[in-house]
Amino acid sequence: MSNYFITGISTEVGKTIASAIITEALEADYWKPIQAGDLTHSDSHKVKELISNKKSVFHKNSYALQTPMSPHASAEIDNITIDVNNIIEPKTENHLVIEGAGGLLVPLNNEHTILDLIQPNYKVIVVSRHYLGSINHTLLTLKLLKEKGFDVSLIFSGNEHKTTEDIIKKMSGITIIGRIEEEPYFDKNVIKEYADLFRNKL
Repeated sequence: MSNYFITGISTEVGKTIASAIITEALEADYWKPIQAGDLTHSDSHKVKELISNKKSVFHKNSYALQTPMSPHASAEIDNITIDVNNIIEPKTENHLVIEGAGGLLVPLNNEHTILDLIQPNYKVIVVSRHYLGSINHTLLTLKLLKEKGFDVSLIFSGNEHKTTEDIIKKMSGITIIGRIEEEPYFDKNVIKEYADLFRNKL
């Protein structure tokens, strides 16, 4: 069984949708270690609503913070300090999909970032969405992960932008799982279609 860590090149690039697709494709368990804000309709809630299989188990956040900000700042508002030693991977006999918060170097406290949550045996899937500056953000993210020795692959999110994607592929040499199109909506059926499409590449 494998653990898949889903990270993005920035915030709001499509990590949660990608997490739902991968969770469905593998009938995996899902865990969001740190949720910042939107606690009544968190990423865990969203993924649960989007999957069809009955096997996936949803594990509790290690930290559920009130404010939609960088975890270190949100924790400060809640008058707590995030301790990475309290972020313990849930025990499961199943595949586990782990969704990060924002990008790799989002701070958790004065010393640690999201990158510190990624264990050496995790497969890392980067979600990249086109915007001005996204090539730089994508290549920096991939370079850092490759230098750390991780098994890395990429999902493109949103409308195709050929020149952006071609140069990312050429310069990174990374495995591309596929693209999540700019769909009018995402529901269980759409997620299942993507799960069937991506399954063999995971």
